Amino acid sequence: MSKAISQVPFAVNEPVRTYEPGSEEVKSLIATYKKMWKEKVEIPMVINGKEIKTADKVVMNSPQDHQHNLGFYHKGDMSHVDDAINSALAAREKWNNLGWEHRAAIFLKAADLIAGPYRDRLNAATMIAQSKNVHQAEIDAACEFIDFLRFNIEFMTEMYSEQPVSDSGIWNRSEYRPLEGFCFAVTPFNFTAIAGNLPTCMAMMGNVVVWKPSDKQIYSAKVIMEALIEAGLPAGVINMIFTDGKETAEKVLAHPDFAGLHFTGSTKVFQNLWKMMGDNIHTYKTYPRIVGETGGKDFIMVHPSANVEAVATAMVRGAFEYQGQKCSAASRAYVPQSLWNEVKEVMIAQMKTIKMGSPEDPSNFVNAVIDKNSFEKCKGYIERAEKSSDAKIVIGGKCNDSKGWFVEPTVIEASNPRYESVCEEIFGPIISVYVYEDKDWTATLKLVDETSPYSLTGAIFSQDRYAIDEAYKALENAAGNFYINDKPTGAVVGQQPFGGARASGTNDKAGSKMNLLRWVSVRSIKETFVSPKDYKYPYLG
Repeated sequence: MSKAISQVPFAVNEPVRTYEPGSEEVKSLIATYKKMWKEKVEIPMVINGKEIKTADKVVMNSPQDHQHNLGFYHKGDMSHVDDAINSALAAREKWNNLGWEHRAAIFLKAADLIAGPYRDRLNAATMIAQSKNVHQAEIDAACEFIDFLRFNIEFMTEMYSEQPVSDSGIWNRSEYRPLEGFCFAVTPFNFTAIAGNLPTCMAMMGNVVVWKPSDKQIYSAKVIMEALIEAGLPAGVINMIFTDGKETAEKVLAHPDFAGLHFTGSTKVFQNLWKMMGDNIHTYKTYPRIVGETGGKDFIMVHPSANVEAVATAMVRGAFEYQGQKCSAASRAYVPQSLWNEVKEVMIAQMKTIKMGSPEDPSNFVNAVIDKNSFEKCKGYIERAEKSSDAKIVIGGKCNDSKGWFVEPTVIEASNPRYESVCEEIFGPIISVYVYEDKDWTATLKLVDETSPYSLTGAIFSQDRYAIDEAYKALENAAGNFYINDKPTGAVVGQQPFGGARASGTNDKAGSKMNLLRWVSVRSIKETFVSPKDYKYPYLG
């Protein structure tokens, strides 16, 4: 047990490498990318610290070249889910009894490994299998994941230090126990950092985890797991499985020892999981914790006083970085009539310079969407807009799947504010613009708030402080992360805790102490130093 109150290293955000042309850092990363591209990787599951291989080998392809064989992963069945659960439960007691500073050391070491020797490999795996350019991979796979690990350790120690007051003759204490049972992490393809954070933030609080990454993110998940094991993560604490999503959920959520779900993905899937937990509520030994971050239909609201260049740049970056496949991506914009032509001209000029292609070329700003389903979905919205009387394509609109799943950055101008692309989540490089009459500013704020069931991110652009204040109040519940004169993407751990409400999730704010509190069960302890020896209180005489 601990014989000291240890102070962990002060957390600071990991510096983002610039990867300027010709720099040593970009040469190193691209060389790693090329080397890994040529390899045929084999990715096993990891259960109880052991690599698990099966006869069901699933070939992996790259979004930017869907004919290129990257290798394969070993797909598991329900027996492997059972093994993962049993392994987690078997590891629970020993992991729970390990001093918190030893848990902290493991994840701090993992952060340093990712910042150093694993950085290029993790970034390259993200570029290859998730089609992120050098900058998007760096701010996600490297920097954000490192930040999650370091800041969460700091938040953990702050939490442990938060103790109740004690009266005379009494010592009151709070103990932050892990949940009683095992936790389940379900992670998405679009952020390597999220895939790493969901299982690790639960584990660092003393929990044991079954982790199911997206089948599109397995390559970088492999690198994460290798870094955690090298950092000293004990066997069974985090078990990584590649199994059927629906069947896995049914088995995991029916288990009596299921204690918590940490989820990032689609709203519909999350709602289905929540319903399954409700149906199984009489089965559980304890009420499960539920944390979910789901969809978004994120907005940019522009006031007539806004700076044209700032608005256009925010729309281009916010909508088209990582092909709009961020849950925070700008997907709808409301621009006043007085500014729209100028904003459009600046966007056209900027977008003419955008290069699209493989992440192997660092000068490519836009890469491929994740898979065929995403490509066809985006193509469908574009084709319907071309034929609609309520919308028109004003920039972009081309799609090409001859080699990779490439969708050109596209701007749809909708004359109907309820047109499908303004209201529905697309998850691709498409932004819809509704042009409103300047005099309808206040009414349009109401429109922004009511158009979407989501409430994840949103931005207001204005140089008028009264207008900013009006939007700030009118859109109070429209976004969990609200940006003033900035694009609605790019939340930084420790600076802008991330999450939304309504159909966007439980708003438990990844990258903050709020999220970690969901993964502990507090025990209040009262110790009386001199116990009463008579039942009579003074009022009895």
